[in-house]
Order: sequence, then structure tokens, then C-alpha cells
Amino acid sequence: MKKLPITLSLALISTMSFGQLKQPNTQGGFETGKYRNVFLEAGYKQKDIDKKVNEVFDEVFFSKDKHIYFEVNDTMAYISDIKNNDARTEGMSYGMMIAVQMNRKDIFDKLWRWAKTYMQHQDGPMAGYFAWSCKTDGTRNAEGPASDGELYFVTSLIFASNLWGDNTGINYKAEAQKILNLSESKPGGQVTPLIDRETRLITFVPTGFGSKYTDPSYHLPAFYEVWAKWADDGRSEYWQSCADSSRAFLHKCINSETGLNPDNCNFDGTLQKSPFPWGKSFMYDSWRVPMNIALDYSWACKDIEWQQNYANTIQNFFYKQGVKTFVDQYNVDGSTPERPMSAGGKTALRHSVGLIGTIGAISLASKNPHAIEFVKELWECENKPFEDGYFDAYYDGLLRLFAFMHLSGKYRVIPPSK
Repeated sequence: MKKLPITLSLALISTMSFGQLKQPNTQGGFETGKYRNVFLEAGYKQKDIDKKVNEVFDEVFFSKDKHIYFEVNDTMAYISDIKNNDARTEGMSYGMMIAVQMNRKDIFDKLWRWAKTYMQHQDGPMAGYFAWSCKTDGTRNAEGPASDGELYFVTSLIFASNLWGDNTGINYKAEAQKILNLSESKPGGQVTPLIDRETRLITFVPTGFGSKYTDPSYHLPAFYEVWAKWADDGRSEYWQSCADSSRAFLHKCINSETGLNPDNCNFDGTLQKSPFPWGKSFMYDSWRVPMNIALDYSWACKDIEWQQNYANTIQNFFYKQGVKTFVDQYNVDGSTPERPMSAGGKTALRHSVGLIGTIGAISLASKNPHAIEFVKELWECENKPFEDGYFDAYYDGLLRLFAFMHLSGKYRVIPPSK
């Protein structure tokens, strides 16, 4: 029998491997309490999946050379963006979400105490909000908040209340309600609610001009569904409507041909008329959108047709760029940006681990025949320095960890304990 060419044989093997992935779920975790283990579908053994997730978690929190979690004393800890030598509400709230998902109350409580002590405004016009960046000694680099931090703080606190109760030293539900109540009491003007009242979309920042537009990567409709179910703040219908508005917004801000979105855009989804690249380009913030849509699909499954099409589209785009060679910045039409954004004092287009993770995570909603290739690329990637010395233990490390949690079925809705 005539042998097939090596390239054709490999292609057939890849196609055959895809058959191991199941079709996307048609019901979400809110309803079923069940979550896909895509790694298991792809052929990895459960013991190896558990080991891998724990290794990635330990690398981010406890490894000698790559950890970003620092304990201050027996009661507090912070997560640092190492390359910028600060602690951010983004990282602190991500750390809390990871901790509650991994049932690490010790880590969760220490991070919350640090955030509450040094970041949260206890009085004044911004009471309840958090200074988005602090030095690692707790001194504030900026007073203003960034809305995504509050989004994760509230949701992780509600999950902590559901998992551990409110009588173990911290009243988690009350802390979540405090943030929501103080946010909704803001009069507008210089300090506004987190959610724009007219559009019911999350603001880029709830202060000044930044409250007039949004960041697509802040849109997590399923988080509002968590608030609607368990915040117990009397706003259930409002939060549900915010979830609906957020899903509708994502339809508008994402390029239908490439699946790409800008870092920032107007509330109506149109590109900003601005000289700055983040108003028209898929850059660092944008990486989170595939992961966020994967989460909404996994938990809520309320926008099935559009989200599956989105997953197929964005994976098609990155497949054409090369599963092992796609870079981390594009204009939303898929072209190369004239002014790539720098990070850590270095400017380059990279095959970044964080984006590898989020493009892999959207496999939860994808019917793309190449989905398994992105899953395997995530499994095999390492977060290590690039040739020019650039290394991001923080953002790349956190997104990589979230992606492993997603694809192993370990990123879940946490309902109240019975």
C-alpha cells in the first residue's frame, strides 16, 4: 500500500484528534452545575490534568522565581505586577477569584485584608471604591478606581460568602453589598456608578471622562447574573438587565470578520476617534475578551449561537496567523498596528502566553476544527523570559492560570452551600 506523505499524515492525525473534543454545552453551570473538562476530552489523563493545574497555580503563587503573591504578615498579602513593581486592583481581585475557586480561604482572606486596608476608600466621594494602583508598601500611586477590579471583588466576595459563610472572621456578603450600595449611590459627574445608568454598561473608570466609554474586556455578563442571584441587595432585575446589555454590546464591538475588538471603545461599540492605538487595536486588555466570553458560555449559556460563531471566528483568525506564531497585537481588521504598545519598557510583537491561554479557553464554546490545537498549545506553553529579556509573571501568569482552570472544568459558579 502506498504511504501517505508525512505532511498529509500529520494533518490526518490532527483531524482525527479533534474528534476527541465534544460539542459545546447547550446549558450552563448555573443550571446544571456541570463543566467541561476539555483537557480530558483532548486525551490528557485526569491525574496529569490535576497535577498540571496545581503546578501552574503554585508557579503563580509560590514558586521561587515566578511567584507574584507576597505575604506581608500572618494576616495580609498582595499580588504584584512585578515588572511595574506595584499592586493593582486587577491582580488583587483576580487573586481572590482564583483563591475562592481553589478553596484557599487563607489566601483569599489575606488578599482581601490588604485590599481593604490600603486600597479601599472608606470615606469621601469615592467611598467604597479602590485605588487601582499602590506601591507594595500600600502607598497609593493613584486614588482613582478601575471598574474591572470592583467587578471581580464583588463577585469573588459573593462566592466566598456562598462557600465559607459570613461567620468566620469576614462578613463577605456585607463587604460585597457595601461596594455595590456605595457605587449605586454615586451622583454622577466626577464620580459615577461602576455601571453607566443610561446604557447599563460598565465604565472604563467610574470617574471623569473615563466614565463616558468602556473597555470590552471588562464585560462579564455572568458576573451580573451572580449578583442578581446572590448579592441580596434589592437590585436583582437591574443586574440581570446589565447582563443582557453587556451581551448585546459585545455583538457590536467585535469585528465580525476577525473576532477582534479594541482595548477601549464607545458605549455603542464604535471605535474611538483618538490618536491612541488602544481605541482601534486589539492589545493587552483585549486578550481577556475570549476568556470572558468562554466564562459566560460555560456559566450561563444564554447567547449560544453568537458565542459559538465568535469562538469559531477568532480561532480561525489566529489559526491563519499560525497556532505557534500568532502575535499579541493587531488592529481589529487583522492588520499590524502602526504603533504597538510597549510593556515593561520593551516594545515588540510576541507570541504571548496570556493570549495563548485565552484563545485556548474559548474552545469551551468553539466548534472550530482547530480548537484542539489551541488547547494543546496552551498545555505545552511555558511562561518564561523572551529572548530580549521581557518576562511577565503577572499578567501572562494569571491569564494562563485562568485558562487552565477553565479548560479543566475548575472555574465554576459557586452557589450557596446547602
